[in-house]
Amino acid sequence: MPDSGASRAQQEHEHIPTSSKGAALSAQATATPTAAGVPAIPTITAPGIPATSTTTARRAGLLVTLVLGGLTALPPLSMDMYLPALPEVTDALHAPAATVQLTLTACLLGMALGQLVVGPMSDRWGRRTPLLLGMVVYVIATAICAVAPTAELLIGFRLLQGLAGAAGIVISRAVVRDLYDGDEMARFFSTLMLISGVAPVIAPVIGGQVLQFTDWRGIFVVLTVVGILLTLVVWKWLHETLPPAQRHTGGVGDALRTMRGLLADRVFTGYMIAGSLAFAALFAYVSASPFVVQEIYGASPQTFSLLFGVNSIGLIAVGQINGKLLVGRVSLDKALGFGLAVISVAAVALLLMTSGVFGEVGLLPVAAGLFVLMSAMGLAMPNTNTQALMRTRHAAGSASALLGTSQFLIGAIASPLVGIAGEKTAVPMAVVQVVCALSAMGCFLLLCRPWQNTGAAREPLGKG
Repeated sequence: MPDSGASRAQQEHEHIPTSSKGAALSAQATATPTAAGVPAIPTITAPGIPATSTTTARRAGLLVTLVLGGLTALPPLSMDMYLPALPEVTDALHAPAATVQLTLTACLLGMALGQLVVGPMSDRWGRRTPLLLGMVVYVIATAICAVAPTAELLIGFRLLQGLAGAAGIVISRAVVRDLYDGDEMARFFSTLMLISGVAPVIAPVIGGQVLQFTDWRGIFVVLTVVGILLTLVVWKWLHETLPPAQRHTGGVGDALRTMRGLLADRVFTGYMIAGSLAFAALFAYVSASPFVVQEIYGASPQTFSLLFGVNSIGLIAVGQINGKLLVGRVSLDKALGFGLAVISVAAVALLLMTSGVFGEVGLLPVAAGLFVLMSAMGLAMPNTNTQALMRTRHAAGSASALLGTSQFLIGAIASPLVGIAGEKTAVPMAVVQVVCALSAMGCFLLLCRPWQNTGAAREPLGKG
């Protein structure tokens, strides 16, 4: 029977001793309630070891959730605080909008490539050391962004910022895979969506308020301070979750063979690509919305921040419905398929509205379509990650790296396409969203084949 990971979480964060042979002391675990949305972490009793209190167990589980939530919140925070300032950056650096949008693309590309490096590193050297190294580099790169004199230099250090920030993304998913399995993992991902979802809600609001007191450079100063604080939190409270006995000892060749084996698995690859295409539809909105909402529809940075926050609340709410109500009652594939279908319908509606099929429409109908599309991501993103990661336990870092790299690479490709026709039309954004949404649904049906919910095709991959 698969280990749910709960006992391991308790042992890692409460430092349960092991015998001289390196095996964990025999323990009996009794599940105890935890904070809402946090998978139960048991109370451990072992020979010669006092029973851990219910309160301590709850605090351990909540602490892991908050730390991992902070790590997954940092990338959207880095992106979304910056969004209201894009038009200002265009003017300040005397660069065209397409060039300024490359600062988003560069950060995404860095996050994609960085995960390919950090993921296998975390399988070999553990989760903690690569994570701390990445956080330190992130802080340095973000500080340099704050003083970048040209668009080209800003693009370069946004790339470095993304490369370093990738550590938090890939390792947080790997830690979840270390600690949880099955429906517990799906619930935990939905809980992380609640915490990390706060970032896109408050980030544009913070960015808009920062712009009232300073210029766009002040946003990077704030991000530098956030990075420093999160680095200290990780150093103080996030313990190692991958025991030395479970680490890979091979070099680059071994890591490449592991990734090749993962990509050869049709089901894993199907979930990976479907989730990445859904993410690209989301990022098409993230990249284009500052210009669509502010330049085309004439909204202020504060109004844009408000609309972005409302959309993020929709994503959080649906994510919590997924984790608290659907998981365990409805199959993950059914929830995922429904989410992809809603995203597709919303994308088609946006294309019809922005292309003038319904005549000239105002901001409200377009905002409603974007709200539906964003909200449905609460079904697509956690369930694609869970279904893919359940395929492998032996290389969670490498699997997480492939998932993240695929998402950010496809997102980086989608980002410049939304501005291909200039700043005065939202049609390219809607076209990209339609193509990505329908392709995600097709990939899900053709590769994942959700009707095959039993049998060898659905079994997790073995080691090697």
